[in-house]
Amino acid sequence: MPDTPPSLDPAQLGAYFALVEVSSLLRHQVEQQLRDAGDLSFVQFQLLARLGDSPTGSQRMTDLADGVVYSRSGLTYQAGLLEKAGLVTRSPSADDERSVTVTITDAGRERLAKVFPGHIEVVQQLLFEVLSPRDVQALAALLTPVRDHMRSTPPRSAAPRRRRR
Repeated sequence: MPDTPPSLDPAQLGAYFALVEVSSLLRHQVEQQLRDAGDLSFVQFQLLARLGDSPTGSQRMTDLADGVVYSRSGLTYQAGLLEKAGLVTRSPSADDERSVTVTITDAGRERLAKVFPGHIEVVQQLLFEVLSPRDVQALAALLTPVRDHMRSTPPRSAAPRRRRR
């Protein structure tokens, strides 16, 4: 056991706090825009966007939960809200009767089309406006391996469930 606990050097600590603050500020503004433009939460937008990008417009709930890094139960609740609003449908998976497939509806695609212009504007203004094209490439080059490293461990939603005793 080491005598001194692990720590971050000043540069690491500064980078960490800057990343967390940028992420929080950006997410706050994005969430506000999504609520104002389309009455969507950030997670609901992520679900619709992932489904809208899917060639079939459908994905299994577990895959969606892993993709947006959200709990299975939380995703079930959000998908239920989207289904009530007519933006998605849920049905048993054709491949696995234990799974549920979520499919975006035409109304869901229309809602995405409604919120996307403002969403892009917020991201452009807050994140990319102050960066040069070269900075954007550098940012992507820095964050991509970090994301890949974090994704190398299965998300919580994909971890085996513990049995309650």
